Amino acid sequence: MEAAGEAPVAFPAPLRAEAAAAAVLPERLRRREAERQQGVERQRQKKEAQVVKEEQSEFFVAAFAREREAVEALLAAGPLEEAAARLQGLQKLLTESVRFLAPYEVRQGQEAVARLQGDLAARRQQLQPKKKFAFRALKKEAAPGSEPRPAEPARPAAAAPAPGYGPAEGEPGGPPLCGFSGAEDEELELGPAELLQRDVVLSELRGCRVLLRGNANTLRVRDCRGCTVLCGPVSTSALVDGCSDCLLVLACQQLRSHRTRDCRFYVQVTSRAVIEDCTKISFAPYAWSYPGIERDFESSGLDRNRNNWNLVDDFDWLATNKPSPNWSLIPEQERISCWD
Repeated sequence: MEAAGEAPVAFPAPLRAEAAAAAVLPERLRRREAERQQGVERQRQKKEAQVVKEEQSEFFVAAFAREREAVEALLAAGPLEEAAARLQGLQKLLTESVRFLAPYEVRQGQEAVARLQGDLAARRQQLQPKKKFAFRALKKEAAPGSEPRPAEPARPAAAAPAPGYGPAEGEPGGPPLCGFSGAEDEELELGPAELLQRDVVLSELRGCRVLLRGNANTLRVRDCRGCTVLCGPVSTSALVDGCSDCLLVLACQQLRSHRTRDCRFYVQVTSRAVIEDCTKISFAPYAWSYPGIERDFESSGLDRNRNNWNLVDDFDWLATNKPSPNWSLIPEQERISCWD
């Protein structure tokens, strides 16, 4: 028994340090265990997300193949209206699946849809009624001494491909159903009746302003220089190929650009735009309007509330930690708001 008034026994300094370390050690172990558990949980969630992504991809591949075969069968023997509707559904399936597909799966799907669109256009052209044969009257010779009548200026061809220029990827081999080719420094225009669910090709234009008011099925812009193209809603795809110094205002489900440089795009696109072999191109949201555009959007089936104008996949830029140097966004203060 301690005597009254005696001071408590003091432990040596080394023993106090060991006791403090013993108290701290369990807390450190608890933190380390908590961090380990968090790491395990992150790995589990990542693995589950990967499994879900793989299952979605497998479902897409099976569904896409089934629908593609159905469209091919309808193109071979069935009504083209049903083939066009099924093809539009196939495009929608691809658009809605882009977020979980690998880039090569997206590209394969886009190429398959483009090929089927070309086949559909070719079948429509094949089934068009042929013009009846008729003898043409011989041109009368001018009377002696009379002045020859001046030739009327030729309007740009609206259904003839540019000479010596092969079809772009995904484009039907036959002549386009409507469009313009070979014009220079002209204002060209097509209206709703001319465009409704038709395939449009603009080729080898120089310094032209093109107004496409209406709902086209597809749009191809190829080998154009210094042009402005203002286009209403396109139900499926728009392809810009081999163009330079152009301003393109487009609304579509799918946008692809090949071999294009120094161009500005104002787009409403429901999937991610795809570029390849392109340089110095820039993007801004779609900003054109005209009387009847809401009706054309309803006819096209495009979702106005879904616009991925700033999401671009560059097939020439594989780095994920750095943005592609081939495209950029147009600063808000530099965007065009008035198109008149």
